[in-house]
Amino acid sequence: MLTIDGCYGEGGGQVLRTSIGLSAVTGTPVKIINIRKGRCTQGLAEQHLQAVRAVAQLCDAKVKGAELHSTELEFTPGKIKSGNINVKIATAGSIGLILQALLIPAIKTDLTIKIQGGGTYGKWAAPTDHFKYVLFPLLEKFGYKVEMQIEKEGFYPAGGAIAQVHSPKADIKPVNLTEKGKILAIEGRSVASEHLEKAEVAERQAKAARKILFDHFKTDAKIKKEYVKSLCPGSGIQLWIKTENTVIGSNSLGEKGKKSETVGEEAAKQLIQDYEKGCVDRHTADQLIPYMALAGGGKILASEITGHITTNIYVTEQFLPVEFSIEGNLIKCRTT
Repeated sequence: MLTIDGCYGEGGGQVLRTSIGLSAVTGTPVKIINIRKGRCTQGLAEQHLQAVRAVAQLCDAKVKGAELHSTELEFTPGKIKSGNINVKIATAGSIGLILQALLIPAIKTDLTIKIQGGGTYGKWAAPTDHFKYVLFPLLEKFGYKVEMQIEKEGFYPAGGAIAQVHSPKADIKPVNLTEKGKILAIEGRSVASEHLEKAEVAERQAKAARKILFDHFKTDAKIKKEYVKSLCPGSGIQLWIKTENTVIGSNSLGEKGKKSETVGEEAAKQLIQDYEKGCVDRHTADQLIPYMALAGGGKILASEITGHITTNIYVTEQFLPVEFSIEGNLIKCRTT
């Protein structure tokens, strides 16, 4: 049984998610120790626990230590099956973080995933819009066409989202994302709960972002403004740039006491910075690492080499016969 130290590198839930996802797809039993030991609240939180249960359900895994606040987990995968997976999240924990783990082994089968509860926009995690408009189009270049419908948005602290994801069986192929090509479109989605419609939060987020983007690119960004039903007030904005060869994204979260204009400005400034420095934004690059390894090669030019990237490289190399190298912001993968 392979042992992975959950304290390695970034030391958060990402070690767990990547480990169980790769365990399931490779059939390698894994023991993860020191799970989130460096965090204020150690061990498995609700979204981590539900990610483990979802992947275990997908591959009939035998699991030890799948309990809230557990800092050690043993995961012995069985055969990956097709059909439906139902996930329920009791908190506002991120839907996206659960998908990070589940979609890795889902390449081996045809799967429909129904997630009830949790958050579509929240702290310390990419919103579901990032997956839909940035990550999934990039995964399609690998040969993996994932689709997602959000039936209900969920914001912190109540959550309550409803999402459905279709993941088809895929043959992953190597991808080189090292040249952007020309810009085709700058787009976005500014979303807020109906509680905030009177304050015009979605419009203010979008207007602030659009101004900064126009000043830089001299192109009008098409940002959709939307108000949604939700259990509690909340807002966020997701932006993305489509080019001939890639998609680069950024996002920002609305919070109590934070001006809507600031939310839009943060996302726009981050988008510009990531566009200028790479072909894949910093929050997407680490999520592509397992797929590069499963494809047996490829190159991506990240906007920044983050701790999440180096952590995911370490974990991925434990499961698959690949070797990653980093030259500046260029990440290369090759088989060994």
